Amino acid sequence: MLMGMPTSNDGSIPSPESHSLDPEIASRLKRDANGLFAAIAQQYDSGKVLMLGWMDDEALHRTLTTGRVTFYSRSRQEYWRKGDTSGHYQFVKSVALDCDGDALLVQVDQVGAACHTGTESCFTDRELPAVVGHRPE
Repeated sequence: MLMGMPTSNDGSIPSPESHSLDPEIASRLKRDANGLFAAIAQQYDSGKVLMLGWMDDEALHRTLTTGRVTFYSRSRQEYWRKGDTSGHYQFVKSVALDCDGDALLVQVDQVGAACHTGTESCFTDRELPAVVGHRPE
């Protein structure tokens, strides 16, 4: 499990020019054609899945070193730190890389709604009809 490191006193986000992702961590990541990987945000104490965002090496570096979750916006092609415009912050509790190296589980302390629509989770009230499977006895 990868753990977030303390932030600077002013909480600033490090610049890409002066810092980079630890090479050992970077070597374990599998990225898509755009250099991105999925990052699932989960409420640390309840286990509720809050959202899925995208990160690249720099977004992960910022997340690990500031204690706040930073994503990469595919539509705007820029970094965004959760909460800076909405006030709905995600404070990092832990970060884990999955067994394939192509996804992260970021356990957070969510302040306010996680979804841009104002719901607690991006999955709230968005269930699809599905046959429910039963485990054989």
